[in-house]
Amino acid sequence: MQQRQTDQDLIIQILEGNTTAYAELVKRHQRFVFTLALRFAKNREDAEEIAQDCFVKAYRALGTFKQTSKFSTWLYTIVYTTSMSFLRKNRLDTLSLNDEENGIHLESQISPLNADLAEKRSTNAYLNQAIAMLLPDDATIIALFYMGEQSLEEIAQVLNMEANTVKVKLHRSRLRLKEKLVFLLKDEVKELL
Repeated sequence: MQQRQTDQDLIIQILEGNTTAYAELVKRHQRFVFTLALRFAKNREDAEEIAQDCFVKAYRALGTFKQTSKFSTWLYTIVYTTSMSFLRKNRLDTLSLNDEENGIHLESQISPLNADLAEKRSTNAYLNQAIAMLLPDDATIIALFYMGEQSLEEIAQVLNMEANTVKVKLHRSRLRLKEKLVFLLKDEVKELL
């Protein structure tokens, strides 16, 4: 029985010229890279473009990876910086629910959810919808911590900030996520929390 190779084992093979090892590395991380890119881009096409760009950048810079942290942390740093560059380049606006006009716009989009439909939708669908309503930085911290299973220190490295700052931002992001869930689910959120 062959044991699964670690990311570090694959990186060594890639640096020795084995391109199929890179395909395996991409396969392992593509879903989360895409999910994280989607949190920023808000649409599938842009997220796919960002994810592809990230893997190209990672491949080109793999020789600079010092292996002092996990490969996923290093890769997510690339996703974060690439996404931020993409947003600046394309001048995508992010909605703030604190802005009355945007809040009314979002409410009109969400209000067609009726009780029957709400019962049929899964908790994950609501959670993803609430995360999508967060500002990109909040969504990133939530995604890295819960979905990417990154530690506070690893997230700090990705976002280039102190671990204590990440801890505070994570706490605030959770509170904002809870607000979004309350907005989406009204009474149902009490059962989830």
